[in-house]
Amino acid sequence: MAILAVLIPLLMLGVVLVLGRYEELLLPQEDADRREPAGVPPAAAAATSSPAPAGTPAPSP
Repeated sequence: MAILAVLIPLLMLGVVLVLGRYEELLLPQEDADRREPAGVPPAAAAATSSPAPAGTPAPSP
């Protein structure tokens, strides 16, 4: 029983790793897509954004 407790998680890890490699072979990515940082917005989206709101509103008359 102790052998199963050790072997089952190792086999499950092996299956996950094999499936990951299979996915990479099935769906290859271009090198440019891999090296592009995920958090950088496109330049066009940054230029079309609205300006920030004013700090304090004008006093009423």
